[in-house]
Amino acid sequence: MKSILRVCAFLIMATACFSNAAAQGKRLVVIDQDAAGPGGTDMQAILCLINSPDTNVLGITVLTGDAWRDEEVLHTLRLLEIIGRTDIPVVPGAAFPLVNSREYIAKWETLYGKIVYQGAWNYAKGYPVHGPAEIPPMPEGKPTTKTSTEDAAHFLVRMVHEHPHEVTVYAAGPMTDLALAIALDPQFAELSKELIVMGGSINPKTDDPEFSLTPTREFNFWMDPEASHAVLHARWPRVVLTTVDISVKTRMEKDLIEQVRKSPTPAAQYVAKYAEANYLWDELAAVAWLDPTIITKSRKLYVDVNTDRGAGYGNTLVWEPGQQPGLGEVLAEVQDDLDKPKFYKLYTDLLSRPTPAAK
Repeated sequence: MKSILRVCAFLIMATACFSNAAAQGKRLVVIDQDAAGPGGTDMQAILCLINSPDTNVLGITVLTGDAWRDEEVLHTLRLLEIIGRTDIPVVPGAAFPLVNSREYIAKWETLYGKIVYQGAWNYAKGYPVHGPAEIPPMPEGKPTTKTSTEDAAHFLVRMVHEHPHEVTVYAAGPMTDLALAIALDPQFAELSKELIVMGGSINPKTDDPEFSLTPTREFNFWMDPEASHAVLHARWPRVVLTTVDISVKTRMEKDLIEQVRKSPTPAAQYVAKYAEANYLWDELAAVAWLDPTIITKSRKLYVDVNTDRGAGYGNTLVWEPGQQPGLGEVLAEVQDDLDKPKFYKLYTDLLSRPTPAAK
């Protein structure tokens, strides 16, 4: 009997060691996302990162952006239930920007004109615009799992301290959570491995009315300009930027959805049911991080956000090296062009493949 117990104990220890070794070989990432759902760019980007066999998603921090935080949290919890990954913590983040507000922008518009897209402040997917505490009906069903009791800023700081210089921060929403983490611990940014951002707009070639007349306004930077400014002045080892300029070269077309629909996996069927025809904003940032070879052209620019509260409030500011003000602006790798067929293939493959099992 003792020998059997010894063998069992050995097997358990060996399995644990193997699992730890396997996990150590994966790329560590925290997803900071304004997770509007179901479906859409936010959720599909989350799925790409979770479904990759090369990643270990440490957690998903959720903040107000495309929708209000509390409803986004529930959509994220439900997504993880559907794909069998409730082991990934969902951590509530900021419900409101540091300074900017819906009320202030309403006054700003009387001076400078209407802003087409304001996320949670003027858009609700299929439902009337509502307040931060209201939860519209959830087509995918309500979750039964719960969020982490930790807040996003503390979680982000804890992750980089537990895995110094190993954690990629993937940020595809407003920058409030990251700014709060920096305020909590000034070493947060430099203890990360890198920052991957979907944000900013420089000079997109498009007739989309949201960008053709205001080419430097982009929602993620605009919703919390003060937070964006703080993040873009932190000491990140590396910053990669997926802007509007490259994102509008992509599109979630019906044929891509139909390709994904062929897979019987829960993740693929979720996407096929709830995907929308739109630019692949966050998905491009995620897939390009997983495989940088899909980016065919990039350049290094210094980046900041206008915080002067005037007509340019929240707009993206960029400079060629040597022309920047020199006030601590971050030097970012800005993506300019991509291999679209390769991107679409990688994207559909990620959404179609079986989701890695829970840890």
